[in-house]
Amino acid sequence: MTLDRFIRVKYKVDEEKVEVLREILSELGIDCARTIEERVDLQFDALKNLHANLGDDELFIKLVIANSLVSYQLTAKGERWWWEFSRYFSENPPGESISEAYSRFLPSSRTNRRLVARKVKRLERAELFLDSLSLDHLRDYYFNGMERLRDELAKTLGSKRSAKTIVFAVKMFGYAGRIAFGEFVPYPMAIEIPDDVRINAYTRRFTNEPPVSFWRKIAEETEIPPLHIDSILWPVLGGNDEVLRRLKEHCTKWEDVLRLTSL
Repeated sequence: MTLDRFIRVKYKVDEEKVEVLREILSELGIDCARTIEERVDLQFDALKNLHANLGDDELFIKLVIANSLVSYQLTAKGERWWWEFSRYFSENPPGESISEAYSRFLPSSRTNRRLVARKVKRLERAELFLDSLSLDHLRDYYFNGMERLRDELAKTLGSKRSAKTIVFAVKMFGYAGRIAFGEFVPYPMAIEIPDDVRINAYTRRFTNEPPVSFWRKIAEETEIPPLHIDSILWPVLGGNDEVLRRLKEHCTKWEDVLRLTSL
């Protein structure tokens, strides 16, 4: 929780740019975000591949949560990491322990080779919580309580609820839930945008306000939850040719999405 929640801080804001940002996002809406997530994001395809090959919804969702928690300090683009994860566990489903499976996977990974011991230790801590969950628990988190999942993950790992990997884990859990349960559930407004390097840099085009609080306000004004805003911004900030091709193919409002680049 940032200090500005208690003390009114005056930040510099380019009001003209922010107004255009609001207009574009309001025009795009959650439907555009969903299209980008399910038809453009290569990570969603990686999850569909893993789900089809595993044939175990509970294990699938737990693996996605676990992988999200170690998706930092990567040695390649995130899309490549998630596809490596998908292919590896499609061929090597973990036995009883997910953390032990990662202790074999990460040292040989081409896209996530940094801080291996620390990441395995993190999964050992998370596994105590994940092991306690049945598929019914996971279904309930998806349909009725993504905020509760965020809170439990943060508590288990001793992290802030707004920590980048915690909120990213909820985003990827949302992807996994859609795939496993066959229904779209919008992300809650209360779950914040992942505060990463690209979001920080983009936010500075509009304001010197901390990104999490800035995008929280934009979310409320446009009625698009922060995690869905993250999805809309992602093709703009990623610079991936395949992603841009898919955006133009599947999103009828792709020109409005790309207008965000020029702000």
